[in-house]
Amino acid sequence: MPRKHHPLARALAALTLAALTLATAALAAAPAVAAADTAAAAAPAGGGRALPADTRFFTPPPASGSVQQIVRLARKGDLADAALLARMEATPQAVWLTGGTPAQVARQVRTTLAEAARERAVPVLVAYDIPGRDCAEYSAGGAADQTAYDAWISAVAKAIGNAHVVVIVEPDALGNMPSDCAVSGSGSYPFTDAQRIAEVGYAATALEAGPHTGVYLDGTNSHWQAVGNITQRLLEAGVQHTQGFFLNVSNYQSDAALTTYGTWVSDCIAMSTDPANWAYGKESDCAGQYYPATVDDPSTWALTTAWYQQNMGDAVADTHFVIDSSRNGQGANNMQTYAAAPYDQPSSVTSALFAGNWCNPSGAGLGLRPTADTGVPLLDAYLWIKTPGQSDGQCDSALGVRAWDYTAYTQPGWPTTAASQALFDPLWGIDDPAAGAWFPQQALQLAQKADPTLR
Repeated sequence: MPRKHHPLARALAALTLAALTLATAALAAAPAVAAADTAAAAAPAGGGRALPADTRFFTPPPASGSVQQIVRLARKGDLADAALLARMEATPQAVWLTGGTPAQVARQVRTTLAEAARERAVPVLVAYDIPGRDCAEYSAGGAADQTAYDAWISAVAKAIGNAHVVVIVEPDALGNMPSDCAVSGSGSYPFTDAQRIAEVGYAATALEAGPHTGVYLDGTNSHWQAVGNITQRLLEAGVQHTQGFFLNVSNYQSDAALTTYGTWVSDCIAMSTDPANWAYGKESDCAGQYYPATVDDPSTWALTTAWYQQNMGDAVADTHFVIDSSRNGQGANNMQTYAAAPYDQPSSVTSALFAGNWCNPSGAGLGLRPTADTGVPLLDAYLWIKTPGQSDGQCDSALGVRAWDYTAYTQPGWPTTAASQALFDPLWGIDDPAAGAWFPQQALQLAQKADPTLR
């Protein structure tokens, strides 16, 4: 008789689930005294909001989807995978503020602060309510207009008050400016770049007014905006009046590439704001991952590093950054797996898959656990900002992030009509959950492929 049907196995599963639940709660709540005292007393250092190396970050309550999945796995007798997901959920993660009225978001902030206080930990909050967010695509939504957004941010700032927090301000807001959106200027996307800069700038100023709030603005990632381009946007949005910028939120780029890229952005900020440097006010002239380096050839990145060494002069890079390591343990997928057997996809397909590899790629794993002990002077912390296990969106060919030659590879039960294939994700063999919804298959794979391992 299969073990999962045996009464003893069922009892063992139930007991293990109870133990996992208790262990998760204990891991989240148990105070690490030295780290907790440091975190609770963390104060601005050197004019900034740098985090002490032994900062303890907040672990929020587990997502309902993860709890349900852990229960299902335990009931089937898959205790190893249930334990992996429990460990994932016992790891510090960010709390996303995604809308609601000013009063509602203020209550959410106060609740999070109270929970973090019980853990004696520093919470990471993500402000994600900017008008026209995500180019009105997968994660569409946000405040109705600039006035509504400013009121929402003011409520967040007031609720934070004197608490010690990290705030990630609007992922993708500077990477996907209104002018970058395909529908920019149309009636369905009535926002401008000037409004976006003003909104992010207001958030930076209002939140930084908190004496113990470390604010980070959108620095995109090492495979997105060029160094000079994102530097210009960061400066316009007021990055010099914040702790710095964040990288890789909801993406999969490697820590090594992100650290190098972040250092270049900080260097470019220093050069272009130093009146004595030839690059003063010339952010667009900064070297980056596209020149003289080649973005997908790491062996060429030393050329850009050498460029900064030759051109920095007396400029001093002092703009800090954090990295979202929640899903980059295996790095960014180049999709070449699908060029080989049994998939045998043509180069046109693998190229399209690579262009959309930010959207629920297969083969990803959890990355470095959150820590402020990075060993890199400008890198304040590795954080789990994107919630592991949440879908990036309904990744399909209809919105241009998937492609597939079904004549080269298909499986029984896969769609056969063009209309259904347009909504299907062949990398997972399903229609993906909506953005922000729990994605059980991806959640388990992230835990199984974690680097460092969760086992």
